[in-house]
Amino acid sequence: MHEATKASKVSFFDYIVIGGGTTGIPIATTLSANYSVLLLERGGSPYNDANITNASNFGLYFFDTSPDAPAQQFMTQGVPNARARVLGGGTSINAGFYSRGEEQFNKDAKLTDVDLIQESYEWTEKVMVFGQDVQSWQSAVRAGLVEAGVKPDNGFSYDHLVGTKVGGAIFDENGTRHTAADLLQYANPNGFSLLLHATVHKILFKHKGRSKPRAYGVVFEDTFGKKHVAYLKRRKNNEIILSAGALGSPQLLMLSGIGPKDQLDALNIKIVLEQPFVGQDMADNPLNVLFIPSPISVERSLVQVVGITPFGSYIEASGGFNIIFVNLSDYQGYTPEMGGFIYEKVNGPLSKGDLKIANRNASDNPLVTFNYFTEPEDLQKCVKGIETILKTFNSEAFSNYKLANMTDKDILDLNMKIPYNLIAHGNTSTSLEQHCKDTVRTIWHYHGGCHIGKVIDDEYKVIGVDSLRVIDGSTLLNSPGTNPQASLLMLGRYMGVTILSQRIAGEK
Repeated sequence: MHEATKASKVSFFDYIVIGGGTTGIPIATTLSANYSVLLLERGGSPYNDANITNASNFGLYFFDTSPDAPAQQFMTQGVPNARARVLGGGTSINAGFYSRGEEQFNKDAKLTDVDLIQESYEWTEKVMVFGQDVQSWQSAVRAGLVEAGVKPDNGFSYDHLVGTKVGGAIFDENGTRHTAADLLQYANPNGFSLLLHATVHKILFKHKGRSKPRAYGVVFEDTFGKKHVAYLKRRKNNEIILSAGALGSPQLLMLSGIGPKDQLDALNIKIVLEQPFVGQDMADNPLNVLFIPSPISVERSLVQVVGITPFGSYIEASGGFNIIFVNLSDYQGYTPEMGGFIYEKVNGPLSKGDLKIANRNASDNPLVTFNYFTEPEDLQKCVKGIETILKTFNSEAFSNYKLANMTDKDILDLNMKIPYNLIAHGNTSTSLEQHCKDTVRTIWHYHGGCHIGKVIDDEYKVIGVDSLRVIDGSTLLNSPGTNPQASLLMLGRYMGVTILSQRIAGEK
């Protein structure tokens, strides 16, 4: 790893990968086996930050508002959110739960090689993924979910299975996080370059003498504000791969001249390709949380158990952590150790929004809306999810963690008093539908903006230009599994192997 300040003013590579995150690292690492690769990451290293590497410090970076914070804050419709700004991407700041995506994701993502899918998952799991020591609180949640009807109990599994299960984690038995950056041990050091604090401002395109524009280089900036240019070597199959995430990839396409005409014209950006679908159909899986006060102390744990319901709501839990990052002591004197959180994520969702660029500064967040719960089906999934949590709370298996005489209404009233978002009413909910709307948060699984069939083709090539692909969460039609990181890591490896094998076969 090197700081971008040490980069040459001009350099040449076979592949340039923008974004050292969940998909970008496995792609770049894989391609380095045979070709020169430049990997550009706008953030720093995860290895020198104890808040990232130690499970006990989970979430502290969400309070860091410094310019180089690993989690860059943004706000949408009153809901605080964050995007990764660190090597490893979301794997460096998430809660660490690991579970593979469902079969439908593979179909939507146009991944047809079943063996390669399996091999790609295993390639990641050998380095990053570990079993979990499930203790009392998580065991009670697990048994309570089964008792509440989330059946069967599937035991420990990486696979996406309807019912209740224990999943993997990217935290090892010592509580040390293993991010996508750990996959760099697979890289071929010959010809592989990784630059930190390298903010890409623009992708360069050639037009002259071509039927359609061809990407041929990128302009990036270091922390001193100096500009550098990296070009593709003059070989036919060399490419730029954009893996900057669901916010970064559509934003950078627009800043480079690919996007809706009205947005580009408004900022005087020269149009390379009018593409109205860039930034469209943005979605964020809504999260609704219930803090459950307990008569006994709850041990600290991040997500270990998940209930995958047949109706499209995923139930998860954490214990002893302030997972919602508010001051619980303001509410009847509770602290995180005096209870646990059970929450539900709506699969999908059907509710969609869009992304617009606010200015021409690639370091700034774009403007994004997700329109939580505008589709009735999403709201009904949330209601059923909350009902399932309450059934779990009332189960015999959960009796040791239930305060005497505390009713469902007491739980809902308590949680309505916690300011989950900036527009929460703070009043007793008149219905579960209103409760879902008033307490909506994010689980940081936002996606969309560069969908297959609209912005990219089945091989992740940007439609209408040459030598440019987008491979990351911006391409997802739905967030896969209970947590998308496993599927995105697999996607990066899968596409890296696919690109490599097709190119090697074509050059023989």
